[in-house]
Amino acid sequence: MLLKLSGESFCLPGEFGINGAALESLAERINDICKLGPQIGIVVGAGNFIRGETFSQKSHIPRNTADYMGMLATIINACALQETLEKLGRETRVMSAIEVSALCEPFIRRRALRHFEQGRVVILAGGTGNPFFTTDTCAALRAAELDANLLVKATKVEGVYSDDPKKNPQATLLSRLSYDDVLRQGLRVMDHAAISLCRDNKIPIVVLNIFKKGNITKAICGESVGTLIDD
Repeated sequence: MLLKLSGESFCLPGEFGINGAALESLAERINDICKLGPQIGIVVGAGNFIRGETFSQKSHIPRNTADYMGMLATIINACALQETLEKLGRETRVMSAIEVSALCEPFIRRRALRHFEQGRVVILAGGTGNPFFTTDTCAALRAAELDANLLVKATKVEGVYSDDPKKNPQATLLSRLSYDDVLRQGLRVMDHAAISLCRDNKIPIVVLNIFKKGNITKAICGESVGTLIDD
C-alpha cells in the first residue's frame, strides 16, 4: 500500500510546523496498520511548512527554487515520522529523490523493494526530485514503480464532495468515482497527472480522513470508507 500523507497531518488544524501530539497519533495509526501485514510505503507532503507554488506566487522566489524548498521540507517531515515510528518499535527507512546523505538514502527502486521484504516501512521524501510536480504526482509515480495495490490519499476531509463543503452546506460526499469522472469534472482531488498515472497503471485510490481513527484500516480491509476512485 502507498499512503500519501499531507503535511497538514503533521500538525493540528490551522497550525504550522510539526505538533508532537499529532505526529505521535499519526505514527500510532501507521503502526497499527503495519500489524495487519501489508507492506507500506509513505509519501509525505510539506504543506505544514511550505507549498512551492503558493510561496512562489506570494514572493520573489522563482517557482523552481520554491519547489526545491518544499522538497527539503518533506525530508523534515519524513525524518520526524521515522524517529516517532521507530520509538514504537517499527523499523523504518527514509528514501529521498534528492540527495541528503546525512539523513536518508537515495530512492532506488530495488532497494525500496528489499526494505519491504525485510518488513520495513519506507518513507519516500523529496517528491519526484523535480520542480513543477506535486507530491500527489510523486505518490502516484511511486505507487506505479513499487507495484502498489492501493493508493490511499489521507486528507482532513471525509473524501471527495460534489462541491466545497465549507462553502456549500448542500455538498454531498461521493462514495465512488471513476478516474475519468475526476478528470472530466475537474475535481480537485489530486492533480490530473496523478490521476492519469493511477488510471494507466490500474491503481485504485481511496481518499479519506486521516484524523478519524480506523479509516485507513477499513480501506486496507476493503471496507467502504471515504471515496473510492477506480475504473
